[in-house]
Amino acid sequence: MATIYEVSKLAGVSLATVSRVMNNSGKVRDATRRKVLDAMEQLDYQPNSFAQSLASNRSNCVGVLVSEMHGPIFGEMLTAIDTELHRSGKFALIAGGHNDEEKEAEAIRFLSSRNCDALILHVEALSNEFLLSMLDRLPPFVMINREIEGMADRCISLDNEHGGYLATHSLLEQGHTHIAYISGPQEWADASARLAGHNRALTEFGLELDERLVFEGDYLVPTGSRLAAAILDLELPVTAIVCANDEMAVGAMEVLRSRKHVIPSDISLVGYDNVRWSSFLNPKLTTVNYPVADMSRMAVNWVLKQAYGEEGLPVRNVFEPELIRRESSGPAPVADRMANL
Repeated sequence: MATIYEVSKLAGVSLATVSRVMNNSGKVRDATRRKVLDAMEQLDYQPNSFAQSLASNRSNCVGVLVSEMHGPIFGEMLTAIDTELHRSGKFALIAGGHNDEEKEAEAIRFLSSRNCDALILHVEALSNEFLLSMLDRLPPFVMINREIEGMADRCISLDNEHGGYLATHSLLEQGHTHIAYISGPQEWADASARLAGHNRALTEFGLELDERLVFEGDYLVPTGSRLAAAILDLELPVTAIVCANDEMAVGAMEVLRSRKHVIPSDISLVGYDNVRWSSFLNPKLTTVNYPVADMSRMAVNWVLKQAYGEEGLPVRNVFEPELIRRESSGPAPVADRMANL
């Protein structure tokens, strides 16, 4: 079996140069890189990843912590991260925090103990204070869907407040004034921001928040069904429902159909996230786009710059949501519009 020393000798370069070529680090002239690659091919040299990590003091492994493993958002997030890392010869080590403070902290300790060169974190339960305290105690780490004062340069976030505003504003401008809202868990920053945006849109149209029409959910389909049923049972003149994510909107859609409500002529429905299947529902779901794949790729871009010194695109820290108007929302029923003239 060929060794790195034989590659060095055949290519006529130093061991350090061979190491830089194998690890794709540092500057190596194209002609020199070609010599090393040709020598590796001629000798059928297979780099030993453990030896590489010892030589470079890098594992070429990035730890990824996500709140959950299930659901379309996290599937898209992990796929984008893994694909982008693979393009640079890096690999992902994945752990789940399950929205639990101790489990998230334990997962961070686990990933750090595995000599990951950097961490990509999507956490909900850990406090800002805890994460700030880890700045000098962990490998370089970047946050997804979280904005923390004092470490904004390593946060890749979405303007969730504006996204919540767009969802409700799209209904208000079509004459709806009796709008129910199914939120995510209010201890989570993204959920509270989306609800704040809902409130801002109501205020802009001179309406007060009706606490009877706000229900706290958990981003899961069964909860969307249960809370949509609770909204209908109030027997209030609700003409639209905004759900803080598409999964709860699917549950709400199921209940509206079972209660013989026609969407959107009886009740309009708006979701949030724009997951892939939202455009295949019947009717197609109006929603707010959460560019999770783009944000995940940007997090990898941050890691490649900070942990590996690679060139790349400028880091974009804040992404903007976009309303995707489809068939599930429309003008308020004529009676409701006339009542508000």
